[in-house]
Amino acid sequence: MRAQWLVVLALGTPGCERQASGPPPSAEATPSSGGPIAEARALIEQGQADAALAKLQEAPAEPEALYLQGRAWAKKAESAPLPTPPPLTTPLPPGAPGPAGPEFKPEELRALELYERSIAARSSFAPAHVALAELLAPHAIDRLEKERERERQAAATAARRRGRRRGKAPEPPPTLPAPEGPDAGVDRVVQAFRQAIQADAGSRQAVEGLIAFAVRVGRFEEADSAYQELLRRDKENPEPLIRFGDFLIETRKEPQRAIAQYGQALIWRPDDEATKAKIADIYLDMARAHLAQNEYASAEARLRDAQKYVADRNSPQGLKLQDIRAELGQIRRPAGR
Repeated sequence: MRAQWLVVLALGTPGCERQASGPPPSAEATPSSGGPIAEARALIEQGQADAALAKLQEAPAEPEALYLQGRAWAKKAESAPLPTPPPLTTPLPPGAPGPAGPEFKPEELRALELYERSIAARSSFAPAHVALAELLAPHAIDRLEKERERERQAAATAARRRGRRRGKAPEPPPTLPAPEGPDAGVDRVVQAFRQAIQADAGSRQAVEGLIAFAVRVGRFEEADSAYQELLRRDKENPEPLIRFGDFLIETRKEPQRAIAQYGQALIWRPDDEATKAKIADIYLDMARAHLAQNEYASAEARLRDAQKYVADRNSPQGLKLQDIRAELGQIRRPAGR
């Protein structure tokens, strides 16, 4: 589960594969103590979780040491077996699903406890907030998907019952018990990323994490705000502008806002033909929509806008521009000529 979430975080949102030069600054970049702290950090990066935990026994229980212990336990959780379901006290009916079993591995619970202790010791320690959010995120996604599936099944069952029992009040869906264990809801993950963003005004790690998670769970307003925060933290880089534009056109369906972001990116990279093509495509789609509504003047205006971003008449955008213009010309041509 955690591995799947790390893939989501790496891929992020549409267009996220275009990275800026060099990796984004990390919340890990906070000043750290030397001695056992520095050695433990290096051991964790090498995947030696047990050695890191042994080394941290020499360190005082300060926020960074607690956080690194949590990271070591989270690393151990990656290779630990899944928890087994408790033994059944009564036999299950035929066809009934088996018990779900514990949601969290013991190693994850230990890591979560240590992150929370680190945050309690220093609420502004951003790495602990990020680590907590990343640990809980796959569980939040899993819970959300299961809840959505239960809702779909309940709706389908209710529809079938209405078909069989017309005229009778539908039966309410069964009440399901709340998940056991720590709070791993979407809201808590979002809050943890927000707290990390507030605690570290320079890092991109928490902002990128919030963008990826918010898009994954359908919190598009949250992702929109996080993109805007990313732009404030990386003001002279066109890549976040392009990614934000991709998100606005592909996910939020807001073409005018997308054009504005692409336009800002062109200020930093005026010869970027790929970004010009994105703007041209938006204007061409607008022209096609106006044409379908018999709004010929508006269609012509959008074609003129698109033309500004089409340098090659044989490009996909250039050919599309010619096709729409020809179609518009046919419609406007007087009858008999």
